[in-house]
Amino acid sequence: MNISGVTLRKPTDIDGLSVHQLITQTPELDSNSCYCNLLQCSHFAETSILAEREGEVLGFISGYLKPSHPKTLFIWQVAVGGNARGMGLGSQMLQQLLGRKELAAVTHLETTITEDNAASWALFTRLAKHFNASLERSPMFDRVTHFNDEHDSELLVRIGSLSR
Repeated sequence: MNISGVTLRKPTDIDGLSVHQLITQTPELDSNSCYCNLLQCSHFAETSILAEREGEVLGFISGYLKPSHPKTLFIWQVAVGGNARGMGLGSQMLQQLLGRKELAAVTHLETTITEDNAASWALFTRLAKHFNASLERSPMFDRVTHFNDEHDSELLVRIGSLSR
């Protein structure tokens, strides 16, 4: 699905502030510092993707290759602005990101999702089907043990092997 007039590209450090604003305006996501988003847009540009239309940032996905498993792309956050939701932008960004030649060796994708985040579950379930891959889930960060009961538990989602 193509969204009219939307450009998908690698982020740059110039995008850091706009990405930070998008993430802070996305209630389902945990905000990081603007500095963190600047690093994501510069140091992790090869494993991240930005969607924009006429200079407006509509979406951003941050990720990195796991140091202990370099064939696994870990997706840190998926942010889609309110005016771009429901158009398949998240799926389009993930598919284009995984299609990059720099990521051709990636065989698995991982992320974490809270139990009640229906949009993320739908997005990553569609991605697994698109790549004809299994989707496994297991506990990763516990509400009490890791978050002192101040954040919902995060489940690890592992998709793979990816068929391309």
